[in-house]
Amino acid sequence: MLVKKKASAGKKNGVSYLNGQIKFQGVSLNVYSYLTDGVLIDTGAQSLHKFFEPFIDEADFDQIMITHFHEDHSGCAAYAEKTKKLPIYINETSIPSCKKRADYPLYRQFFWGRRKPFCAQAMPGSFSSRKAQWDVINTPGHAFDHKAFLNRETGHLFTGDLFVSEKTKVVLAEESIPEIIRSLERVLAYDFEDVFCSHAGYVENGRAALQRKRNYLLAIRDEVLTLDIEGHPADAICQKLFPKKYPIVKFSRGEWDSRHIVTSILEECSTRTR
Repeated sequence: MLVKKKASAGKKNGVSYLNGQIKFQGVSLNVYSYLTDGVLIDTGAQSLHKFFEPFIDEADFDQIMITHFHEDHSGCAAYAEKTKKLPIYINETSIPSCKKRADYPLYRQFFWGRRKPFCAQAMPGSFSSRKAQWDVINTPGHAFDHKAFLNRETGHLFTGDLFVSEKTKVVLAEESIPEIIRSLERVLAYDFEDVFCSHAGYVENGRAALQRKRNYLLAIRDEVLTLDIEGHPADAICQKLFPKKYPIVKFSRGEWDSRHIVTSILEECSTRTR
């Protein structure tokens, strides 16, 4: 098996980062860890520990904020806990599961490694860093425990997996498009400038990009509901709106699929009309 791993480090608008990447059989995945004003945001994946551990070793920070419990974001938290002995914060609902060794499908273990247990504290509603005050924004949809972080002084918004790309084509089975739309609208109510995404990196004209993503998802939602009213089943709607098949769908055995975009919209609509 030819697995390619690499990483690149840099700095953008005062924010340092490490971007780790892994490629295998047409599937390419990456994840960022950010460092700013004594705050480490996400810890990278265990499978890329040879890159993220030195980044953590060399970084000067006082606290770790984890956007959500997924293994590509929390994979090296145990290492940071052991070596730095500094507080790690995550959504309170995920604290019990983080104390256990992560359990998830084999393909995810293959790509991201197996996250080791770590102890975290409950994420506050806001927090202070060395020179700034931060807002912690609830942004569920991609994950139930997802948070975004806004540095009030710099206007930097760290969006975790809320953005990723403007035009979403595949999502995880547990994701909710209606919830993501609400989360996008929630962050757009704040005053921010730069956007730092955990997969897309620094997003040029971040506010406008988030607005375009929200508008795209609103349009997709309207199309799905219109086709549903016309009597088209979910599979037919998916084929019409998302005809392209992506390698991750087969590789994940359907845990990632365009169909989940359609079904999450239909499920919420059905719940509201009961």
